[in-house]
Amino acid sequence: MDDRTGRWAALKGSPYFPATVIVLILGAAAGLFAGSYTYAMADPTPHRIPVAVVGVSHETVRGKAFAAGMERQLNASLALRYERSFEQAAQEVEEQRVFGVLVVHGADVTLYVSGASGASVAQVLSEAAPKVAQQLGVRLTVRDMKPLQRGDPRGLALFYITLAAVVIGFIGAVQLSVNAGVLSPAHRIAFTVAYAALGALSIVAVVDWGLGALDLPLLESWFILALTMFASGMVFTMFNTLVRRWAMVPTWGLMVLLGNPSSGGAVSWPLLPSPLGTIGRWLPPGASINAQHTAVYFGGHQRVTPFLVLAAWGLVSCVVFLIWRDRHPSGPSADTEAT
Repeated sequence: MDDRTGRWAALKGSPYFPATVIVLILGAAAGLFAGSYTYAMADPTPHRIPVAVVGVSHETVRGKAFAAGMERQLNASLALRYERSFEQAAQEVEEQRVFGVLVVHGADVTLYVSGASGASVAQVLSEAAPKVAQQLGVRLTVRDMKPLQRGDPRGLALFYITLAAVVIGFIGAVQLSVNAGVLSPAHRIAFTVAYAALGALSIVAVVDWGLGALDLPLLESWFILALTMFASGMVFTMFNTLVRRWAMVPTWGLMVLLGNPSSGGAVSWPLLPSPLGTIGRWLPPGASINAQHTAVYFGGHQRVTPFLVLAAWGLVSCVVFLIWRDRHPSGPSADTEAT
C-alpha cells in the first residue's frame, strides 16, 4: 500500500499527470460538444407551439379543425389562444406570447407566421399548413407578418453575435488571469468591464455598420452584449477562484456545451427538447439572445427578466470572486504556494 501511495504521489507530481488529464478532458469535451449541438439542433422537433386563432364563434370550429390537422401533421400540440380581433392577436405576437395567427373566414384560412419570432418555427408551420388545407378542403393563404431583416434571412445573426460575446467574454478573463496576474480584485473586475464595453461596441460596429447584416439599436444592443461579455468573463473568474487551473472545464460546460444550444438562437425554444428550452432562458447565452431578439424585432416590448438573469450571473460571480479572492491564482495563496 505504501508503494502504491508513493507511486500515486510521484505520478501526481509529474508534469505528465496534468497533461494526461487534459488529454482525457479534451477527448470527452469533443464528443460532448458535438453531441450537445446535434441533440439540440440537428433534428428540431415541435413540441408545443403557441398560436392565436381569430374568428367569430361559429368559425372557430373550422379553426379548431385546422389546428387539429396541424397538430397531426407536426406531431405536436398547438397552444391555442382565441382572440376577438386580428389587432389583439397581432399584439400577442408583439408580446412574443404566440408564434403565429390563424384567421378564419368561412372556408378561407389565413396563417400569419412571424419569422422574427422564430425562423425555424415559421418554417415548420408554413410547410405543414398547405398539407392540412388540402386535407380539409379550405383555401389557405400564408403570410409573414413579422419578417426577419434582409441581411439575416435565416435569423442566425443574433445567435452568432451572442456566441461571440460569450466566447470572447471568458477568453478575455483567461487572458487577464494569465497575462495580468498582478491585478487587484477591484482592478480585475474593472478591466473585465472595460474589455466587455469595448468588445460589445466592436461587435455592433462590425455587424451593423460594417457588414449591414442587422440594424441594431445601438445603445440597447451595445448594453446587452457588454453585459453578456461581463457575465461570461466573471463566470470564468469565479470558477478560476473555486477550481483554479481547471476553471475552463465548468465554464465551457456551462456557457458553450449547455448554454448556447439551449439559448433559442439557432433553434427556437418550441423546437428544442423540453429540458433545454426551459433551462436555456436562465443561462447567460439564452438571456442575452432573448433580450437582443426583443430589442431588434420587438422594440417597445422589452422585458426585464433577461437583464436580471445576466446581472445575477455577473453579480454572483463577482461576490464569489471577492469573498474567496485569496484562492484565485493571482491571490496571496498563490504566492504562498509559489514559495
